[in-house]
Amino acid sequence: MTDFTYAVDADGVATITWDVKAKSMNVMSTDAFALLSDLIDQALADAGVKGVIITSGKKDFAGGMDLNVIAQMRAGGAKAIFDGVMTMHTVLRKIERAGMDPKTLKGGKPIVAALPGTALGIGLELPLSCHRIIAADNPKAKIGLPEIMVGIFPGAGGTTRLVRKMGAMMAAPFLLEGQLSDPKKAKAAGIIDEVVAPENLLSRAKQWVLSTAGAIPNEEIEVYPRQLSDPKDPDSLPVMMPIGSDTLVKPWDAKGYKLPGGAPYHPAGFMTFVGASAMVMGKTMGVYPAAKALLAAVYEGALVPFDTALKIEARQFTSVLMNPSSTAMIRSLFINKEALEKGANRPKVADQSVKKLGVIGAGMMGAGIAYVSANAGIEVVLIDSTQESADRGKAHSVGLLDKGIQRRKVTPEKKAEVLARITATTDYAALSGCDLIVEAVFEDPKVKAEVTAKVEAVVGTDCIFATNTSTLPISSLAKASQRPANFIGIHFFSPVDKMALVEIIRGKETGDTAVAKALDFVRQIRKTPIVVNDARFFYANRCIIPYINEGIRMVAEGVEPALIENAAKLVGMPLGPLQLVDETSIDLGVKIAKATKAAMGDAYPDGAVDAVLFWMADQGRMGKKANAGFYAYDATGKREGLWDGLTAHYPVADTQPDLTTVQHRLLMAQVLEAVRALEDGVLTDIREGDVGAILGWGFAPWSGGPFGWLDIIGAARAVEICDHLTATQGDRFTAPQMLRAMAATGRSFYPAAGVAKAA
Repeated sequence: MTDFTYAVDADGVATITWDVKAKSMNVMSTDAFALLSDLIDQALADAGVKGVIITSGKKDFAGGMDLNVIAQMRAGGAKAIFDGVMTMHTVLRKIERAGMDPKTLKGGKPIVAALPGTALGIGLELPLSCHRIIAADNPKAKIGLPEIMVGIFPGAGGTTRLVRKMGAMMAAPFLLEGQLSDPKKAKAAGIIDEVVAPENLLSRAKQWVLSTAGAIPNEEIEVYPRQLSDPKDPDSLPVMMPIGSDTLVKPWDAKGYKLPGGAPYHPAGFMTFVGASAMVMGKTMGVYPAAKALLAAVYEGALVPFDTALKIEARQFTSVLMNPSSTAMIRSLFINKEALEKGANRPKVADQSVKKLGVIGAGMMGAGIAYVSANAGIEVVLIDSTQESADRGKAHSVGLLDKGIQRRKVTPEKKAEVLARITATTDYAALSGCDLIVEAVFEDPKVKAEVTAKVEAVVGTDCIFATNTSTLPISSLAKASQRPANFIGIHFFSPVDKMALVEIIRGKETGDTAVAKALDFVRQIRKTPIVVNDARFFYANRCIIPYINEGIRMVAEGVEPALIENAAKLVGMPLGPLQLVDETSIDLGVKIAKATKAAMGDAYPDGAVDAVLFWMADQGRMGKKANAGFYAYDATGKREGLWDGLTAHYPVADTQPDLTTVQHRLLMAQVLEAVRALEDGVLTDIREGDVGAILGWGFAPWSGGPFGWLDIIGAARAVEICDHLTATQGDRFTAPQMLRAMAATGRSFYPAAGVAKAA
């Protein structure tokens, strides 16, 4: 075990360096924590050591906890989790006390964390236990506690320490939203103490250790909030104490400490926690167990001494980790997402990184593709039928970059570099030398065929041609190509610069090199790919259209529109089906419905949906873009509420379905299509099904995706729901044979350990 190394210099400063071999980012393991504990003991026991620097041998400090540790803890049950967390608390508490007399809190050796770059999760919880945190001035570094984003919360003291350091109100964005900051913003927020030039990081850390230990005079007057000037007055200001050996005591260990902003029983603190509870419920709708557990840990912990608060934090963390939602979110949003981004299903062919990209069609989609590609360092040729249209497409990048400059995330120099990579033109000859083409013209097979022929006339035979489409079968479009093995589908989601998912569609004749090229391109533009086989609507739209249709169908039945929308949100969907169709546009829904009906003929199942959709279009209510849809909008486009005319035309029935029935209809409409896609071979890996659902259309992230949700409720319960809905609503809810077989045998999509398996 060499994750941590130890060295003492001639001045008596010990340096513990974190450097996990064979990993680009440090992650904490159980063995590494034990080694760190031993090295701290060694430093504290050595009379020649004046203090300790904890730093990293890599460009970043740490990326968090090794998720294998979490899996091992969970496998051992609740006691193993609680004991494991309390072991971490013991080590971090040892660092915090640093050899002080347990009764008088005198003495102790100063311990400083020196962060060269990113510090996330345990990578920040460890520094929070140190007596000072110094970070290198690295604008690309991210500092924070993002655990809530993957279904857990900071459980190694981060929750308790950050709240006691900043107060519940100030800590809320970092804990409840997983907000990350660069070093300067982290210092301004009060998370870290100093930001220094990278080359001065270790020298400044050493200077602080020696001055604090009294070995050299401190050259600057430093101050440290130690205790309230009047312990009986919760509104009094802290006494600012000059640095010295007696200031290592953390504020929460000092006599007279009061929680910043007020404890829960203080009037100001009471209002803080009332507001926090409302915020959590408003943002999570109560379906994310980690958010509620975190808030409980903060509230209960604020009522008791610090060490008891750590036990409460450990107890709440244990309850979250034992919740199947936590397992599902970690699996999909971290493990599986990372695996797909690293090419888990990439064909074994040579590197296919894109050097020069051609984008045909400079509308919103094409312009977005050109922007994310140029921003990733790829040379782009953006073509449209007129120079005015091509220039307008490039101007889209100008607008996005200008917004970045306003937010101080982009420099003028960066803007110039990105724009210099985009050539806007009408000349197809400019595509010479491109190794990938992305066609993003109208959803019209004839137009796409004409573009395919024009492109293939000027590009090399090795160039890969990708069509951006959300509905048209790739194998049919490939008939216009002279090289169908090089023809592939790429489905971007709008807006391209914000949406993380890209759906790659393999046609019947698409070759492995084309798939690898598409995957490598998606990796270059820093998005998450899924690969599916060709079929009408592919995977994402195959699942999301039934969700929208089920909501519209209920409107026609007389279900209260507000019940439909709120039922969706209360089960974790980011948008109700009626709002979603407004966002995507009602006229697009009409176009898809007509095309689907033409293709399916008498088998078309959505006539009741079309009656509502076509009527809305006849009223000129085309959705958000027209400021008129299922919702009403003001002149600025702000959504005001559901349109009154909807219930005037489709009166609300006297008897309304219960909330659970509406939720089951909305969820099963999506989930059953996901299972059918797996049965049909459109999906070949359930990891792609779950990650694609969450990133593509926001399927209840707390569930880990449609397959994760089915595992949470169990196949037998899912079939029971299907049978009830089939009897009351129709054959569209018939359970697929795969699901019935799983119910009969007690199988799940994922094994108990939570490791994904391909179909």
